Amino acid sequence: MNYHLFQIVNDTAGRNDLVDDVFEWSAMWLIYVLAAIAAIPVLAHVRHGRPALVRVVASLGLAFAVGQVVATLSTEVRPFQTHPVHQLIPHATGASLPSDHATAAFAVAFAVGAFLSRRWGVALSLVATIIGFARVWTGVHYPGDILAGALVAAAAVATIGVVGRAYDRRTSRRVTSA
Repeated sequence: MNYHLFQIVNDTAGRNDLVDDVFEWSAMWLIYVLAAIAAIPVLAHVRHGRPALVRVVASLGLAFAVGQVVATLSTEVRPFQTHPVHQLIPHATGASLPSDHATAAFAVAFAVGAFLSRRWGVALSLVATIIGFARVWTGVHYPGDILAGALVAAAAVATIGVVGRAYDRRTSRRVTSA
């Protein structure tokens, strides 16, 4: 199923140079635009939202760490290593699952949405989805790699959210008892 979905997307690549250029750019560079957009709600919360900012950073760190562990345990290699594909961007061989780009993009989007601004989180999630789709279009990831990155990101944000709420309850009990 994963390869079949990959074929549906990637077989369309290579037919229109303009469309390919857009997805090539998105696969390689849109993540930097996402980071710049994410800076807007982050900077808006610098003065009065320190705990939220710590949770955003912690979510990114946890997502990255878990993603690295999953990649080490995964035997999934990149599509171009085992199948004929339309590979539109250069990429080293190696583990494909989860996509680092998708993990980072969705971690930023979900963390901003959970801890800073739901609206910005939704907008960033759309950008993260485009990044993920572009990684499949260009032949360097399977759709499952993108989904795995999104799930790792969601789990990291949820974990930091639970830990953060537990910390808040514990510190509020200390303040009220003092």
